[in-house]
Amino acid sequence: LSVQSYDASIENIPYQQGEETMPSTQKNRIASFFLSLTALSTPINIHGSPLPASTAVSTLKSILKDVDPRFFIAGGVCAATSHGITCPIDVVKTRVQADPQKFEDKTLSESLSLVVKEDGPAVLLSGLGPTVAGYGMEGALKFGVYEVMKPITMKMIGGENKAVAYLVASITAGAVASIVLCPMESARIKVVTDQDYTGMGLLNSLAKVCNEEGFLSTFSGVYAMLAKQIPYTMMKQVSFDIFATFFYALAAKAALSKEDSKWVVSVSAAAVASVLACLSSQPGDMVLTETYRNNSGRGVRAIFGDIYRKDGFGGFFVGTKARLVHVCSIITSQLVIYDIVKQFLGLPATGSH
Repeated sequence: LSVQSYDASIENIPYQQGEETMPSTQKNRIASFFLSLTALSTPINIHGSPLPASTAVSTLKSILKDVDPRFFIAGGVCAATSHGITCPIDVVKTRVQADPQKFEDKTLSESLSLVVKEDGPAVLLSGLGPTVAGYGMEGALKFGVYEVMKPITMKMIGGENKAVAYLVASITAGAVASIVLCPMESARIKVVTDQDYTGMGLLNSLAKVCNEEGFLSTFSGVYAMLAKQIPYTMMKQVSFDIFATFFYALAAKAALSKEDSKWVVSVSAAAVASVLACLSSQPGDMVLTETYRNNSGRGVRAIFGDIYRKDGFGGFFVGTKARLVHVCSIITSQLVIYDIVKQFLGLPATGSH
């Protein structure tokens, strides 16, 4: 890896709107950032010579040595627990998205009653195995990578741009977690929407998908997954950090100690983050369900277009009421559990330091 000669003076050169191509200085800045990210915070070589492999390896070892596994453990526990508890709501939400005409004008409770009436109460736990396993791994990576990346992105972008650094860290974490989650989410949606998969656990459903459609088919929704998970992760984790810090500041002005206010702060910040995360990721969630449900081989852009032509902008928000209940329950409980587990393991509460 190498970077073109980098002059510090380009930081003062603005990007000109309307240019047909991006200026080379702008390209250099972007290239420098991503090459540094690839080298895991190896300093940018401003003279254009190759970045030494030994330096990258030593930097990687240094960062891995500082990785705290407690963030990964807390993330895995909170995600598996919160998604497992709310599995029945997720089943109803997925059924509504998969067959909106059938559940048209029905409330969440009415949709729940219809699903139970047709398929029995046990159907509400369909996909529980893939849900717990998939989101357990996804949560461990999402929270763990986010916490690992925060100091790295702050070092590269600058401490004065804390919010931007956190956003970049959350995008990285969301992308990594999305790729890992794809096979489990593929199996879960099949179990919930396809009668041929009814009652199957994680291993059996995954094996059936791979046997019938090939292993790579489980990643057919990777772009839809990214469209859902990256906004979801950004809003969930960054807003939780920001609002928790803000609420602690308010508590301090009210002469409340961090110990006395930590649970009120944790629940309040988690509740705000849950609403923002749900609304920002709803279109991606709708596209993801449609991608795995039909398995038509269409791309994300084609599916976006089909949904818009069929139902307009509102088509992206089918099942939002059920998903608000589902996602807000998940995220609020997840972030509170995350804080509980972190503190149990000896880490400070989010926003308190």
